[in-house]
Amino acid sequence: MAYPGYGGPQYGGPMPGMPGMPGMPGMPQGMPGGPMGGHMPGPMGGPMGGYSPYGGGYPGAYGAPSPAANDPMWGYFTAIAGQDGEVDAEELQRCLTQSGFTGSYTPFSLETCRIMIAMLDRDYTGKMGFNEFKELFVALSSWKQNFMMFDQDRSGTVEPHELSQAISAMGYRISPQALNAILKRYNKGGRVFFDDYVACCVKLRALTENFRQRDTMRQGSVNFQYDDFILCTMAI
Repeated sequence: MAYPGYGGPQYGGPMPGMPGMPGMPGMPQGMPGGPMGGHMPGPMGGPMGGYSPYGGGYPGAYGAPSPAANDPMWGYFTAIAGQDGEVDAEELQRCLTQSGFTGSYTPFSLETCRIMIAMLDRDYTGKMGFNEFKELFVALSSWKQNFMMFDQDRSGTVEPHELSQAISAMGYRISPQALNAILKRYNKGGRVFFDDYVACCVKLRALTENFRQRDTMRQGSVNFQYDDFILCTMAI
């Protein structure tokens, strides 16, 4: 049975946890989402895209300033990006740990950082440019706010049934069997930690986006070639 409501209240709706890029206010310590109260603006489930018109590279030749230089996040991005002007998983992990983004929650593992990059790595380089870096932090902020709604005692964990509620709140409509598989995959000792919660959100978003790109008729079903299926699933 198809579940055509996945990815939003109606199929074809906005991707959950992926709001449009709003204007960025000044960031404390040059970094969004600091200790637990901090967050990036933007509601859950806003329209996808919203990229800024400029590119994600370093300033061009002849000393021409990058249009991104006026963006509050540009300085932080260039400070952590490698010589190639992109952020890899280890750099992202250091960035998130040093910024205190997770607050009292468990820091992100390297594997979670890898799949966060894979979510936005449309050219399969294993790294993020500036636009993707901004996009990730908006999504992370939305997921963090959603998690905090259920983690009312600030234990850093939620119950499996609360993860189920969070998934529904983000607009996903999946079968009970699929939901049960998710709960088994992401709980530890009957609890779901923030790091695993984010990993779950990333995979749901990335796999749903890959699926909907191929479901051009919006029917909730597609035919995958084997190699295409492996590429979509193993890359995340």
